[in-house]
Amino acid sequence: MARLKDFYLQEVVPQLREQFSYKNINEVPKIVKITLNMGVGEAIQNIKVLDAAAEELTLIAGQKAMINRAKRSIAAFKLRENMPIGTSVTLRSERMWYFLDKLMHVALPRVRDFRGVSAKAFDGRGNYTLGIKEHIIFPEIDYDKIDKVKGMNVTIVTTAKTDEEGRALLSLMGMPFRS
Repeated sequence: MARLKDFYLQEVVPQLREQFSYKNINEVPKIVKITLNMGVGEAIQNIKVLDAAAEELTLIAGQKAMINRAKRSIAAFKLRENMPIGTSVTLRSERMWYFLDKLMHVALPRVRDFRGVSAKAFDGRGNYTLGIKEHIIFPEIDYDKIDKVKGMNVTIVTTAKTDEEGRALLSLMGMPFRS
């Protein structure tokens, strides 16, 4: 079982129950899924860029990335409906816990001039989205083999009802929020 999941069950759940005075254990917020998304605008001119992005996202997530297509045409971006423009992965259960552990304890500390992540990136329902400017912070990515540094979004979906509950959940689990 994942190290972070054990920590959540044994340390975080009791602290959250005490802090928010939940009567039922099922009221305690938990992480449902993590979605990784990489938008690749250059894919309009060169499809190989998208294939490379999907391959790199697959390495980072440990699960095959799927290619996202445009929902509608946008003339200003020279974009047509159904053109491939990005890649994404949705992680659940064991892979989710493993990825979250790797993100908080390995990848984020490798960011240059890292002072913590913003505590304001909650959506109002306890879900957190984190933008990463350089995907090379993950240990699976070989810096010599990539042609271009890409950014990505990491969305952590929780069962928390408010931002306060979501922030408490993630900070107790070790998310390095800026103070």
